[in-house]
Amino acid sequence: MNATRTTAAPGRREVVATASTSLEARRRALKARRLRRGWAALGLVVPAAFFYVVFVLRPLALTVQYSLYDWNGVGASTFVGVDNYTRLVEQPELLGSTVNALELIIYFSFVPVILGLLTAATIRKFAASRLALAARTVLFLPQVIPLVAAGIMWTWLLATDGLVNELMRMLGLGSVTRAWLGDTSTALGAVGVIGAWVALGLCLLLLLSGMTKIDPALYEAARIDGAGAVREFFAITLPSVRQEIGVCVTVTVIAALAAFDIVYISTQGGPANSTLVPGLEIYYLGFFSREVGQASALAVVFMVLVLAVVLPIQRLTKEED
Repeated sequence: MNATRTTAAPGRREVVATASTSLEARRRALKARRLRRGWAALGLVVPAAFFYVVFVLRPLALTVQYSLYDWNGVGASTFVGVDNYTRLVEQPELLGSTVNALELIIYFSFVPVILGLLTAATIRKFAASRLALAARTVLFLPQVIPLVAAGIMWTWLLATDGLVNELMRMLGLGSVTRAWLGDTSTALGAVGVIGAWVALGLCLLLLLSGMTKIDPALYEAARIDGAGAVREFFAITLPSVRQEIGVCVTVTVIAALAAFDIVYISTQGGPANSTLVPGLEIYYLGFFSREVGQASALAVVFMVLVLAVVLPIQRLTKEED
């Protein structure tokens, strides 16, 4: 009896030792596999990170550095500290372009998002038809047109003898016609219309893709409860596409604050600086006035403004989600 126990005990120890060795080998193999995957992932990230550092972070750091100097871009530079930022406060006209950019948010963001919601809600009802496909294609077309080409096209349309004024004359509204991009009272609004036309297609597709994921049973239940189209929109559709609305607002707000192509092609900031935006102001300061330090300071302030507007939108969307 005792001999049997004495013989069995070493056997159990051998089994335990073998299991422990096997477990340790598995852990080492798993660790090695994870390490290989980590190096593979790092190999994929490094090229993108390199270009991000070289073409984003480095220019950003240089812009902050230039903003502390008085430099014409060619000769010797002089360190002036925060004087370039002080001038922005002392000379409000340098920040006047920011007010125009904030006003463009109404046209570039609010208008296309609201129109996109209404259009997407309408198209959703017959999403599988050819008419819906044609509507999506036509409305998305401005997104694939270069902004320079869009600006040139709308400059022709909104000219004194352009198609818009000709149609208004045909309708008996000749007294209303004007050079829409050449009048200080209408130039910024006309630029805003161009931006809204460009952004509408993107907002439409994003919102429509969100609406197609809504469970049809929700609408059927709402109809059984006697809800109409308006009630369905505000109770079901709008809350269900909250995330898509956040994306649309973020993208279009950035487009409004960073507007350059359309403004430069259509008005070049005129008339009387009524359409001057920060991007154009920075361009003029840096390449025409040769005030690289001042342009860099305005660029830094503008970057902070963009972050101050966009980050709360991102946070609100995340909290709601």
